[in-house]
Amino acid sequence: MKLSRKVMLFKNPRQTPRLVVLALAVLQLTGCAVGPKYHTPTVEAPPSYKEVGDWKPAQPNDQSLGGEWWTIFQDPQLDALELQVNVSNQNLKAADAQFQQARAVLRYYRADYYPTVTAGPSATRTRISANSPTSSTLRGATYNDFVVPFNFSYQADVWGRVRKTVESYREQAEASAADLATVNLSMHADLAIDYFQARSLDAEEQLLNSTVKDYEQALELNENRFHGGIASEVEVEQAKTQLQTTRAAAIDVGVLRAQYEHAVAILIGKPPAEFSLPPLPLTTPPPHIPISVPSELLERRPDIAAAERRVASANAQIGVAKTAYYPLINLGASGGFESSAITTLAQGPSGLWSIGLSTLGTVFDGGRRRSLNDQARAAYDYQVAAYRESVLTGFQQVEDNLAAVRILENEAKVQDEAVSAAQRSLDLSVIRYRGGVTSYLEVITAQSAALADEVTAVNILGRRMANTVLLVQALGGGWDRSSLPERPESRGNLASKTK
Repeated sequence: MKLSRKVMLFKNPRQTPRLVVLALAVLQLTGCAVGPKYHTPTVEAPPSYKEVGDWKPAQPNDQSLGGEWWTIFQDPQLDALELQVNVSNQNLKAADAQFQQARAVLRYYRADYYPTVTAGPSATRTRISANSPTSSTLRGATYNDFVVPFNFSYQADVWGRVRKTVESYREQAEASAADLATVNLSMHADLAIDYFQARSLDAEEQLLNSTVKDYEQALELNENRFHGGIASEVEVEQAKTQLQTTRAAAIDVGVLRAQYEHAVAILIGKPPAEFSLPPLPLTTPPPHIPISVPSELLERRPDIAAAERRVASANAQIGVAKTAYYPLINLGASGGFESSAITTLAQGPSGLWSIGLSTLGTVFDGGRRRSLNDQARAAYDYQVAAYRESVLTGFQQVEDNLAAVRILENEAKVQDEAVSAAQRSLDLSVIRYRGGVTSYLEVITAQSAALADEVTAVNILGRRMANTVLLVQALGGGWDRSSLPERPESRGNLASKTK
């Protein structure tokens, strides 16, 4: 009220609105945003990955992981499926809706940069009682009252409360954009893993069916030998057991294969009943994945970027909490027209206005503001710890999958030698059996060993493909921090650029 009275003491009342607005502008320009300046928390990044081994580090001219990283597998069927994820995956749609929600919240708080203007036109007709204790000239009078009022209210952002609030929600919107990228990467990686697992099972089923044909020939051979009096019925039954067991294993593969097919259908947004994945046995090894230095992982992983943005948001909230120690400065104004006749409502004499400044400060709150500050700082410390844990987890995931890819590659080479040795052993056992040197039990043993080694080789190839996809995911899948919405040049403006 004191400020409002001082405003009315100016000699020329017509200058009052201009002077108040000028004073408000000076407060805005000279005001400062309280709270700590944000710095990205420091993290320790090793100079190189331990599990890289003898791999050659990625060079600038090496093929890098692009946005459509799955194309490095050179599989047209996979490419077609991956493109459907962006269109129909429901988890991705949910993440995008959360991002749009975060942007809308940001726009809501940005509105505090601007004044609020309301209008409430009214028209009344009033008759005063003839027995009213008012002036005798007004008793029994009937009159109209037409009012078109406008109210203006504005809270000056002198201490940066609005700026820090908008900054906090802007960082949260950017974190939500990074969350969307994380879900996008996860859905595409899940699809690739399920797809390659299905193809691995196709290869295993093809191997088992091929083995069934060989065992059918072996059974026929034993039956002929039995009917010729050369072999015993025991050997016939052994051959039949081997055949039926392998047939059952080939059928059993279909259970898990169907589950992977159904999982792929869900990832591309289709009911399993409306989708089928044509069999395509996996034969080719995974491609080489270019590996950069660990420090670049901080810019390549969307989950790490999201954690860092939440640290920045928590830092801004400390500033918001600090503004509670400073008074609020409000500008209020009202104006409009009032007249008893609608024909004279818009005329100059019908105009009315008032304007004033007010301040509101907390004198005593029993430690509430200190508690809010402590809470904000604790929330910041939590987000810093979560960010550093995200970085460590990222390093771990890269190391885990580097080790898996490298070790499985070496295992595949050794397993190929085991397959070759088992096949040679089987060939020799068959020759010995046909020559009457040994029993059919030796052939069965050799067959079982050869089949087991071949199945293991197929499974290793499937694991290699899956771990390669996981390595791509751990490296960020070609994502980069530049894919986040552009930082505003002016306060509160969030660009809509997303990838």
